Amino acid sequence: MAYRKLSELAGELENPQQSEKFVQLFKAAVRDGKIDAMDVPERFTLPKVYTRRGAEGTYQRDQRDMVFEVTPQTEAWFKDTNEALSKAVQRPRRVKLSLEAVESGAVDFKAAAEETRRKMQAKFEKGQQLGQSRSKNRKKKK
Repeated sequence: MAYRKLSELAGELENPQQSEKFVQLFKAAVRDGKIDAMDVPERFTLPKVYTRRGAEGTYQRDQRDMVFEVTPQTEAWFKDTNEALSKAVQRPRRVKLSLEAVESGAVDFKAAAEETRRKMQAKFEKGQQLGQSRSKNRKKKK
């Protein structure tokens, strides 16, 4: 019988940014009985690179390692899961509204102007409604 570590499998992923999701799916497969595995006290660093919001630099996370038995079913599960995770697309980042973005065509000016107009109208109506409710309460107290 051949045995391998989860850390080796995570290193073979086509999309290393999906390694955290892969570990979650692996543990779910172990829970469901699709894969036979056991915990080991060692830890490994996930290949995924995280960035801190509003700060410089990146970091990585550690994960508890597992040893599993290599079977044809395990190999097929890894192949299917790796393929599914490699197809996962990253959502496009939202373009920051600026003069440069409008001039380059990255932002539709008419749509942005309409959105701004809608927000301003909603804020105005909210303020009017708040003012009317306060004036009604004041009249009732007298």
